[in-house]
Amino acid sequence: MTTPGTTLLVIAKEPRPGRVKTRLTPPFTPQEAAQLAQAALVDTLDVVARTPGRRRVLVLDGEPGPWLPRGFEVVPQCAGGLDERLAAAFAGCDGPALLIGMDTPQVTPELLTVDFADCDAYFGPAEDGGFWALGLAEPDPGLLRGVPMSTAHTGAAQRARLAHLRVRELPRLRDVDTGYDAGLVAGAAPGGRFAARLASLTAATR
Repeated sequence: MTTPGTTLLVIAKEPRPGRVKTRLTPPFTPQEAAQLAQAALVDTLDVVARTPGRRRVLVLDGEPGPWLPRGFEVVPQCAGGLDERLAAAFAGCDGPALLIGMDTPQVTPELLTVDFADCDAYFGPAEDGGFWALGLAEPDPGLLRGVPMSTAHTGAAQRARLAHLRVRELPRLRDVDTGYDAGLVAGAAPGGRFAARLASLTAATR
């Protein structure tokens, strides 16, 4: 099971129109894209809330809303590029930590239940060439600083930083970036809020 001292980190943006999931526009309006982002975030937070861990921390760009469940600490994202913000999230941990984003609402508690007893890191590659999860038994911000983010080679670059560690690979998942991604992710988790919101928005355009 998850190492008892593990901190579960979720890095996210406040789901405000024009600030989140801009690549979903078109086919969706900025307001609809924000609705989908909020649904994905709520699904993700729900899964993290049901995953064993010592702390649950939302590393947030923006302000929390009524979508935030109980049991989460909220830490503001620092300034700088995504590599700096991820590094800072790990720097705030005093023991093993697993970080995920808000872009994979199909994630499950089983996927997030990690054990660092015989490994140093977990790495979850994403279909777009990035990564959806990173776990470190001993958080080292230097493992993230300087990694080029939001490129087709981000995952490979981050994985290379872990080459000297004992790494367990997590399944490859698809981030929600485009309308095409949204459909596939909803199909992978048809019972979630994200799938329901996507279905309602799609039905409204028919």
